Amino acid sequence: MEKKKLDDYEPGPVPSPRPLDRFGFVKQDANTSDGIVKSRSAYEYERYKEERKVRKWRKMIGVGGSDWKHYLRRKPHVVKRRIRKGIPDCLRGLVWQLISGSRDLLLMNPGVYEQLVIYETSASELDIIRDISRTFPSHVFFQQRHGPGQRSLYNVLKAYSVFDRDVGYVQGMGFLAGLLLLYMSEEDAFWLLVALLKGAVHAPMEGLYLAGLPLVQQYLFQFECLVREHLPKLGEHFSKEMINPSMYASQWFITVFSYSFPFHLALRIWDVFLYEGVKIVFKVGLALLKYCHDDLIKLPFEKLIHALKNFPEDAMNPDTLLPMAYSIKISKRLEELKQEYEKKNGKIRRSGELAEKQILPSN
Repeated sequence: MEKKKLDDYEPGPVPSPRPLDRFGFVKQDANTSDGIVKSRSAYEYERYKEERKVRKWRKMIGVGGSDWKHYLRRKPHVVKRRIRKGIPDCLRGLVWQLISGSRDLLLMNPGVYEQLVIYETSASELDIIRDISRTFPSHVFFQQRHGPGQRSLYNVLKAYSVFDRDVGYVQGMGFLAGLLLLYMSEEDAFWLLVALLKGAVHAPMEGLYLAGLPLVQQYLFQFECLVREHLPKLGEHFSKEMINPSMYASQWFITVFSYSFPFHLALRIWDVFLYEGVKIVFKVGLALLKYCHDDLIKLPFEKLIHALKNFPEDAMNPDTLLPMAYSIKISKRLEELKQEYEKKNGKIRRSGELAEKQILPSN
């Protein structure tokens, strides 16, 4: 029996219009607005600040990103500070491509994405079709069954599963690809996924999705050690209640907070993640535990598990949580813990480095 592809399915009915938030997600309560209702003057001041911010960013990156590399070389400290304050939403897609190295990959590989989508077949096609409706189901772009959003998501995931058959497709990848598709084209999203998993700028992430999830195991080991060192009382309480990070933090790393965190917070984390690397995931995780420390330390096992998967709304405020995360210094310790893990478990290795495929430029 011949396998069905997504193109073989007719699009389903267009969902009934419902109130959306500013990012395109269906509002849980139609009577709520996005945050506190502001006075006219406060709203105008916010808009003025945002427009000023956009002008600064446009000047910094140039038309289509033409001045980006030059500015980055001259003023890296300014770039880092501005990214931590949040990239303007209207420029986010372009800036993500610039800071991730994916724009260079796209330019170096013309026609490759089209070849992967149209002419190649993947062993993962049915798995991808099965999971597509579970990715951002409350976002207007992905709601129509077999509609344009779901088809784009299918194409990106199928193309990656062909491009790297060792990784293929794993469910958590859908949230990465889905998030990217909200800010860029299919082809751009594909190359950003390649840049992340293959390590165009930072350490490769493919180990998050290889058999046995080797990189997830390493990250959870590092995180557990950091919790004990930075929050010793909470670390002790977790040990007593037999709580370990695999019970609550795996999704943080596998989806970089895009699975269950408020979208406005996930975007701010992604801004920093693409520029500074995975250490921001550790920092945000520690900051969350620190913020909720006094409540968590009183809870027994069952309530702890629930609390660690359902943080209070005030803990999810980017303007409170992220400065707390930035203040946590872990770079040196992360590297030490990585080496310690590798000594215990053997270095995470795999064949088929991307450089051999001549996809990434040599340094």
